[in-house]
Amino acid sequence: MFKTLDLDVDARGVATLTLNRAEKHNALSAVMLAELTQVAHDLGVDDAVRVVVLTGAGRSFCAGGDLAWMQEQMASDPETRGREAAKLAHMLQAMNTMPKPLIGALQGNAFGGGVGMASVCDVAIGVDSLRMGFTETRLGIIPATIGPYIIARMGEGRARRVFMSSRLFGAQEAVDLGLLARAVPAVDLPAAIEAEVEPYLSCAPGAVASAKALTRALGPHIGEDTIAMTIAALKSRWETDEAAEGIGAFFDKRKAAWMPEG
Repeated sequence: MFKTLDLDVDARGVATLTLNRAEKHNALSAVMLAELTQVAHDLGVDDAVRVVVLTGAGRSFCAGGDLAWMQEQMASDPETRGREAAKLAHMLQAMNTMPKPLIGALQGNAFGGGVGMASVCDVAIGVDSLRMGFTETRLGIIPATIGPYIIARMGEGRARRVFMSSRLFGAQEAVDLGLLARAVPAVDLPAAIEAEVEPYLSCAPGAVASAKALTRALGPHIGEDTIAMTIAALKSRWETDEAAEGIGAFFDKRKAAWMPEG
């Protein structure tokens, strides 16, 4: 059914959605973005589904943007880059507004877009060994399309501690920053996720959907105008000399011009 995802729905109506590009650390490709957007819609309208658990296969939850996809963006024209940025932005919006509880089970590291995916979960729990980070500025670009969801989850003040520096941080700091609700040993992750799932099975599904919609209406506004602004910001950043240098240096396995020697 899917090329990059696995989906299993148990008898209780609990859907487990697994990012399944383990060999690529579940990096977000164009195909995965399209499949995630579609599955968010499908699960949202499926009356048999009560709760959705989002996790990853292998060692990483999601390493961010796929490297081949990034290379294609560097070789593309501005209009194509804008369309590709829109794919990520609209996938996140589809996941964010899906009228089912979305529980993130982060079994491994999350970077860039992977942190964005954790942020659209209603609750995210991670293993205590994971690392996270917004690594875009090391490449001369910015965490633009994930930005609205990061700020909604963390708040501006906490986001400013890690949003611009590309600094990696561990699970406990992710809890302190509001990205994770809890960090647990890997062996305890299934039980921690089940503890989040189980209460929803006693709730009226329509009431849950309405309550989720209300929280979004009362929270920071993330509409088409906000999404368009982030797409434009990323598209503009891709046009800079810094983006060309940073991404080129990454693929050349050398230091970018702004990095210190030694």
